Amino acid sequence: MMASFRTRASAALASVLSAVALSAHPAAAIEAADRDAVRICADANLLPFSNDRLEGFENEIARLIGADLQRPVVYFWWPQTIGFVRNTLRARQCDLVMGTASGEEQMQNTNPYYRTVYALVYRTASGITAESLADPSLKDARIGIVERTPAATLMRRYGITKTEPYQLNTDTRANNPAKDAIDDVASGRTDAAVIWGPIAGYYAARQTEPLTVVPLVKESAAAHLQFDISMGLRADEPEWKHWLNGFITRRQADIDGILLRYHVPLVAPDGTLKTAGSRLDN
Repeated sequence: MMASFRTRASAALASVLSAVALSAHPAAAIEAADRDAVRICADANLLPFSNDRLEGFENEIARLIGADLQRPVVYFWWPQTIGFVRNTLRARQCDLVMGTASGEEQMQNTNPYYRTVYALVYRTASGITAESLADPSLKDARIGIVERTPAATLMRRYGITKTEPYQLNTDTRANNPAKDAIDDVASGRTDAAVIWGPIAGYYAARQTEPLTVVPLVKESAAAHLQFDISMGLRADEPEWKHWLNGFITRRQADIDGILLRYHVPLVAPDGTLKTAGSRLDN
């Protein structure tokens, strides 16, 4: 999820090649002032991020972009799994991916518009009081985890082996393993789950069984569970990127308000949570 390091020479060469590409193919770039619509690449069934009923927080932020540009927002839907960028943004079916980890090399990134973190979820009445995966109250707990995520790596480091695995890559038109992990905690099938924060907060808040969501901001610096999230666009549209960066600066308070309404744990630059406290009880 993080960008690889490049030498200065490679960066300079990339800059030259980019300039050549822009001069050779000026018609390919669609800059901010030239758009007749804001064309979003999105998954039609991936709440809390997006869906085809426009119920996700990325749908709401896209509406803000459309309002600022005074352009309609239209969508090209594709399941967000392997091949998503190739079949959407690179195929020029659409012009903007609303959420991607900063440093994603398949796309040019805007400045980050939020930072979030993996979260631990457990039943409030369970007796678990953990704020870290190192907590002894998790010693005998059965913990749900999405395979091949940073949280799964951390659990192995702590020697936590009593886990319930959920699939990472799946067809979102039929499956939502991270949601299933939260449902299983609520039903008592598992004792806890460690899930990407936006998904954990959203689905925990929708359960009838009270759940506690603990953003894992107290893990050591070596446990890389926090990520900056940017918007993704093609590399040949610098004016579009500049406009989007300006939009993020102007509307950051509105963006934060939307994210908090969807129970997204927001990590401030100083490492604290923008939410009230480190624990979000349902």
